[in-house]
Amino acid sequence: MHLFWQECKMNLKMLLIWAFCVGGLSFGCLCLYDSVADSVGQMSDVFADMGAFSEALGMDKMGIGTLEGYYAVEICILISLGGAMFAAMLGAGILAKEEEGHTCEFLNALPLGRGRIIGEKYAAMFALLAAFHGICVACSLAGFVWMGSMPDVGHFVGYHGAVFLMCLEMGTVCFLLSALQSRKPLGLSIGIAVLFYLLDLFGRVIPALRKLKVLNPFSYSNGADIFSEGKAPAGAWAVGAAVTILALGLAVWVYRRRDLV
Repeated sequence: MHLFWQECKMNLKMLLIWAFCVGGLSFGCLCLYDSVADSVGQMSDVFADMGAFSEALGMDKMGIGTLEGYYAVEICILISLGGAMFAAMLGAGILAKEEEGHTCEFLNALPLGRGRIIGEKYAAMFALLAAFHGICVACSLAGFVWMGSMPDVGHFVGYHGAVFLMCLEMGTVCFLLSALQSRKPLGLSIGIAVLFYLLDLFGRVIPALRKLKVLNPFSYSNGADIFSEGKAPAGAWAVGAAVTILALGLAVWVYRRRDLV
């Protein structure tokens, strides 16, 4: 597992920067709630009646007048989008960097098959994503403890489980892109993450796009949906898992047959 640990070590700095930025902002926003609670409580009903804007952000389902509602509507957006961008960057660089940095000749000269190389790199990506979400969960819980109020355990666990699957799906799709290219597709990967987030917003307010929501990884990791309804759409979960498995399978198939330069 030397390659696994090497990947974890090489990506440790990026992990810590992203995790403590996203987790730290979550903690800070929770701690600031007391200072804005009165004004937020007064605006909660107004925001809930703002039509398309309310539907896009989930304010029609969850009011921001409570700490849990504030977390579900405001802070969960930060965690979901930040997590998706981190996963996209991680997946996009983990394979293609070997060709871009001209280290694939050395790597493939080692007594390691391509199947093992891609397996250990994917395991490292999985572990880094798990560590990222572990830090974010810890920061969020610390914020709730600081405020002296805890969210519903089932909703909290369900949301963070859904976000982890969403980030794993996003990371795996970008892992496939990394297997297809000889240079790190960072711009494309981040663009895909942001595009899916915007499509989820549009799909909540544009009737013609609502049927496509099941294909969007952000549809089953929306904080307002999970905290208000108690669960994510089962169909979207199934599609997300299927896309993850398919993308990983294609990445293995492509990487084992490519001519590496």
